[in-house]
Parts: sequence; structure tokens; C-alpha cells
Amino acid sequence: MAVAEESKELLQAQLELWHHAFGYVKSMTLAVALDLGIADAIYRRGGRATLSQILADAALSPCKLHGLRRLMRALTVAGTFTVATSSEDSGGEAVYELTPASRLLVSDDVDGGDGEGSAASLSPVLRLVLNPFRVSLLGMGIGAWFRREDQPGVAPFAVAHGRNMWEMAARKPTFNALVNDAMAADSRFLMRIVLRECAEVFHGIGSLIDVAGGLGGTATSIAKAFPELRCSVLDLPHVVASAPTSALGNMQFVEGDMFQSIPPADAVFLKWILHDWGDDECIKILKNCKQAIPSREKGGKVIIIDMVVGSGSSDAKHLETQVLYDLLIMGINGVERDEQEWNKIIFEAGFKDYKIMPILGVRSIIELYP
Repeated sequence: MAVAEESKELLQAQLELWHHAFGYVKSMTLAVALDLGIADAIYRRGGRATLSQILADAALSPCKLHGLRRLMRALTVAGTFTVATSSEDSGGEAVYELTPASRLLVSDDVDGGDGEGSAASLSPVLRLVLNPFRVSLLGMGIGAWFRREDQPGVAPFAVAHGRNMWEMAARKPTFNALVNDAMAADSRFLMRIVLRECAEVFHGIGSLIDVAGGLGGTATSIAKAFPELRCSVLDLPHVVASAPTSALGNMQFVEGDMFQSIPPADAVFLKWILHDWGDDECIKILKNCKQAIPSREKGGKVIIIDMVVGSGSSDAKHLETQVLYDLLIMGINGVERDEQEWNKIIFEAGFKDYKIMPILGVRSIIELYP
């Protein structure tokens, strides 16, 4: 699927802004790695260690293994550490190794197995430089979250703020407006490109339901582009109550909960929804989506817009932006998934096939077929 130059330029411009904006997440990642003593743990093992060995040496709960894998992914993409392919010696696990840069993070009192510590440690300097990121709400939340052994489901955001992001939005109108304005702006930006470059995704369907579609910005753009397509927006009652009255005859709002059921339609649309949730929640949502649509032969499908980490451009900024966004979304217990992780939840939800189209910059269109 070819993408017009104008759209490519817009998506590249978005990538540049996101990569620049997420620079603080990269610094926070290094600060958390220092606090957890990851370089020290690898150094004690002779400069090479598996994820489970790092977890044990850093005295972290086994329930943090997946979070540590995501942290190490960001650190290896940044070049702070390297990762080698698994071997029999490592029990099939990937092996993380120190680089010249991460050797400078090793504390000067850590024994690397030769009776000597690191003579060239810069960790005290980095602790000073990175202190603003260590004491930020995101940094404190993720750092404290890694150290918690109880309540593994509590998000780093909730650790830092005392409540999760959605509870915060419900209690603080200014924060709620900040979130809603951001989502609306993203929809205006992205849907213009989707409808220009990927309109065929909506061809051949008579009805569509936009799940957790908020105030209807995305659905409105689709309904305007396809007047013959009946569009519905599903969201919680308090969201629907504040939604504007649509002047479009082919659009309506429906009160409901995607975790309970989804009204029937030819296609279900999920824009930037599943990355907010863990695997169990996503499988439940997707099972409800599957129940809502007809067979593939009758045109039934689920249309997802989300990241597929590692898909798309081979540009280093592209991948780094994806993995940094993953750490940002980890703050609310969300996940930016690679294809293997998508494959798992798609098939566990009962779908028979899928197609990934990495044509929206760092995001992709994913079609699921029952």
C-alpha cells in the first residue's frame, strides 16, 4: 500500500516531535537502571547475564520480569547494553552484556568476580545529572513499582499519584480535559491520513462501531467520508452523556462497556485502545469484538490502529520512539506490543487470521478476521 508524499512528510514530522518529546523517558530509563543496579548485576556475572539473573541479583519480584524485559529493550535500543541471542548455556534466554558505556555505570565497590571493582565508575555523576528524572512522578512511580512485591497489578502511575490515570481524570477536570484534548487532536491528525491513504479498509462494510470512541471525533470523520456507512460510538454512560449531538444521519452514540459486550456491527474499530490494557483485558475485549461481528465471508472484521513494535521503518528513531512510548504507557499498565505479542492475544481471543499494515508512521493498521 503506497503512501503519498504529503502523508509521509506529516508522519515523519510527527516522529521527529515524538522522538524529541520522549527524550525525558530515555533519561528516566537510565535513572531507573541506575537505581535498580542493573549494570552492577551484569558486572557481578562477568559482564553477561540473562534477564532472570538480573531480576534475582537486583532483588526484584518475579512478577516484574515482563516489566524488566521492556526496560532492557529500551536500554538496548539506546545502546546502553547489548543483547545476544540465546544459547544452551543461558537456558534459551537472551543474554544482556555490558557495553563500554554501561561499564561506566558499575559502582566502584562491586566485585566483578576478579576481586576488583570498577575503577572508572561514573555512576555518582550520572545520579546527580539524572536526579530530576529520578524524582519526577514518572521516574518515582516506575522505580517504586519495580521494588513492590505486593499488588503486581498496581500501575506505576497509581504508585506515584495514589490513584490510576482514569480515576485521576474523573476527579480532576483539568487533567481530564488535557487527556481528551490530546486524544481529539491525535484523531484529527491521524484520521485525515487514514481516510486519504487507507480508505479501502472501510470499503464493503455497512456498519461500524467505534469502541471507546469518546466524544466521536474519529467516528465523525469516518461517517462524513462514507455517508452510506452506519457508524456508532460505544462508550461509558458518563462519556456519552457529554457527547455532542451529531448532525449526521449515519452516526449515533451508544452507552455500554467494552468489557461486558459490544453491539453487533459489520466491523469493530479500536483506535489506540488496546495499548492501554494488559493481555487478559485485551483478550476479553477482542472476544467481545468477535461476538459482535459476522463471519469473514460476510465481511466481518476488527480494525485496530496501534503500534506494532519493530514493524515499519528501519530508522533507529522509529524503533526508539516505539520502545520509549512503551515505557511511557507502562506507567498506566499499558503495553506497546511487537508482532509476537499481538499474535498471542489475537489467537487466544479466537481469531483465525490477521494482517498488519505498518503505514502510519510508528503505528499500524491491524485487521483481524474471525
